[in-house]
Amino acid sequence: MSYPGYPPQSGGYPPQAGGYPSQPGAYPPQAGGYPPGQGGYPPAQGCYPPAAGGYPQQAGGYPPQAGGYPPAAGGYPPQASGYPPAAGGFPPQSGYQPQPGAGGYPSMPPTGEDWIFKPYSIHTISGCKDKSINEDKLSQQGYPGGPAPGQPMPNYPGAPSTNPSMPGYGGGAPSHPQAPAIPKGYRGSIKDFPGADPLRDVEVLRKAMKGFGTDENAIIELLGNRTNKQRVPMVAAYKTTYGKDLIHDLKSELTGNFENLVLSMLMSPAHFDASELREAIKGAGTDEACLIEILSSRSNAEIQEINRIYKAEYGKKLEDAISSDTSGHFRRLLISLSQGNRDERETVDISLAKQDAQKLYSAGENKVGTDESQFNAILCARSKPHLRAVFQEYQKMSGRDIEKSICREMSGNLESGMVAVVKCIRDTPTYFAERLHKAMKGAGTKDRTLIRVMVSRSEVDMLDIRQAYVRTYGKSLYTDISGDTSGDYKKLLLKLCGGSD
Repeated sequence: MSYPGYPPQSGGYPPQAGGYPSQPGAYPPQAGGYPPGQGGYPPAQGCYPPAAGGYPQQAGGYPPQAGGYPPAAGGYPPQASGYPPAAGGFPPQSGYQPQPGAGGYPSMPPTGEDWIFKPYSIHTISGCKDKSINEDKLSQQGYPGGPAPGQPMPNYPGAPSTNPSMPGYGGGAPSHPQAPAIPKGYRGSIKDFPGADPLRDVEVLRKAMKGFGTDENAIIELLGNRTNKQRVPMVAAYKTTYGKDLIHDLKSELTGNFENLVLSMLMSPAHFDASELREAIKGAGTDEACLIEILSSRSNAEIQEINRIYKAEYGKKLEDAISSDTSGHFRRLLISLSQGNRDERETVDISLAKQDAQKLYSAGENKVGTDESQFNAILCARSKPHLRAVFQEYQKMSGRDIEKSICREMSGNLESGMVAVVKCIRDTPTYFAERLHKAMKGAGTKDRTLIRVMVSRSEVDMLDIRQAYVRTYGKSLYTDISGDTSGDYKKLLLKLCGGSD
């Protein structure tokens, strides 16, 4: 059955009388059609291009005759009868008429794409990875050596007041906007499996678990080839299909680190982060490094979702849990990070970066004692591209890396927390490569850290972490995981790793 008019009947395609080619007024038109007659296109006198004296122009047009462009003797701007051209030239006489000053050079009409101003043609620092400040560009602005204690840096704003409130940031367009970083594309090691269906996938899981023994390889192959958004629906699909709880069945069939890894992969990222924060806080000790790792590396939206889930799952606000389990300036650091309220603008204003660098210097190295509140205000509220510029400016003005200054000025959990925030902001893949290396080196393996990083970064930047790992430690992440783990646990971790470098 064909749809009405498809293919069309009389008057359709090919058209009958009045169709294509069309009759008078149709396409191509006859008199009065297209191209139009008098007053149509090309237009009559006064339209574009004009008739008499149009394009190409007659005497006095473009290129102009004697006295046109290039101008006659007398130089630029041209004298009378210069550019704009004489009558009949461009621009046409009727229509848009620029209004030059006496003997001046008129501005062209602001129409068409050719006249659009390109905002990054001036003051743009191109090729800056991750929108950080180009070091070669900044290195042209050298600083003298650090001043004596108590003295402000030359050419820098004065030291901040004793009020630890956040310094002003923003307000208008940055003086040196940066070009956005070139998107690198997907940097995860796990990709969507084409045509994945949770109802078919749970059949594989059910078959792997029922009967005597468990087919761990089937579970590894399935979960290791599905992204998180393809794995999470399996929990509901399993209950819909079999009337049983998938998590409960997996717990009854699996053990040890392999069980923990499988269950972690079946949770949404925010649920997984909330559960890890809960584990880090509850009990006798606190895993401060886990708290800093999650809160310093997640986006505002992710942290706000973690807060929502934490309250729903555990009946307590994350901020309250942190407050009751930590103390002092370290507690302030964690609470600031847990707000999920960091500036996320991508542009960088160098003058503001210099001001913040001066404030950090005045709050630490250039002061007896340390104003921890100033460090907290800047490191927890500023955007990551801005902070990368601040760290470079700080190095230039003080002659010391910001991490070393923090180590000189602080101690304990606050020191390790501040340093971790700086590392994560400065180079996130290298930070996570270090976390993985520390989890595996030595006599024992910190399996919770290993699982958390491998699961949470497998669809974010695992390819970059692998590159940073081999660059920093001389061995591939794949090789170290293979040598430090075993069995089904190792097989599934290597799936998340994605390959050797």
